Amino acid sequence: MSDRIFGAIGLIIALIFAWQATVIQESFLSDAVGPKAFPLIIAGVLGLCSVYFLLRPDANPTWPRAGRLAEIGLAVLVMLAYAQLLPELGFVIATAIAAAYLTWRLGTRPLQSLLVGVLTSLGIYFIFHLLLGLSLARGPLGF
Repeated sequence: MSDRIFGAIGLIIALIFAWQATVIQESFLSDAVGPKAFPLIIAGVLGLCSVYFLLRPDANPTWPRAGRLAEIGLAVLVMLAYAQLLPELGFVIATAIAAAYLTWRLGTRPLQSLLVGVLTSLGIYFIFHLLLGLSLARGPLGF
């Protein structure tokens, strides 16, 4: 039952996200793919995953223990802090920190997590900013 509730909430969020993406006003000076493409892709992936949970729920779902729920809550707080710090630190630095923390909590060693965070950040920066020409938050270092 909890999977179906999770799927229904996810589907509602995906629909709201897609609807909000369609009302984004585009200026004549927008990026090559436009501001609507990425939010619509995210909404589509979230919608498909949510439909899966609606159609194929787990018969006996197991809920994480309190300590694991606290880690999930902390990961949510890290993502909220990421959104708040993105304009101040810039995309590369904020993404490297968030990715390093999240991979560390998923089980990699701290040095590996730092390396993965930096490489993930630089890889995404390369693809979205340098290849696709999208604007990303500039940090104190100018990128």
